[in-house]
Amino acid sequence: MKLKLILVALVIAVSSCGGNNKKEVKKETPKKEVVKEVKSTNPMDDKGVGPVKSVTIGELDEALVAKGHKLFKANCTACHKIKKRYIGPALKGVTKRQSPEWIMNMILNPEVMIVKNETAKELLKEYNAPMANQHLNEEQARAIYEYFRTKN
Repeated sequence: MKLKLILVALVIAVSSCGGNNKKEVKKETPKKEVVKEVKSTNPMDDKGVGPVKSVTIGELDEALVAKGHKLFKANCTACHKIKKRYIGPALKGVTKRQSPEWIMNMILNPEVMIVKNETAKELLKEYNAPMANQHLNEEQARAIYEYFRTKN
């Protein structure tokens, strides 16, 4: 019995004297989750920068189309063609690629758009020519947009 007690005491003494051979377990601090603001990738959600905040599109207005066609020929054809790339992008299908507000703001406010709007910045990089401000009003920009609706 004494021998057992001595052995137990010896085992306890040896096991408690091991120094610091224990591996330290480092607890990882939880990483903070970074939440990025995700902007819509739908170009129709991009309204651009300028005076036009909302446009209601209804049935095609033929009188507005005719007015827009005349304005387009007088102000835009030096840089744009409908079916082919020129100094600026081809405009066929533009109303399917961009929102009405974006198109009208680009017509009315190109200097600010190429500085503050990502899509306009990308177009400037691609074409290396800023859109010229033709100093049109909202009614004229709306007429040109209506003309573009016939070119899809």
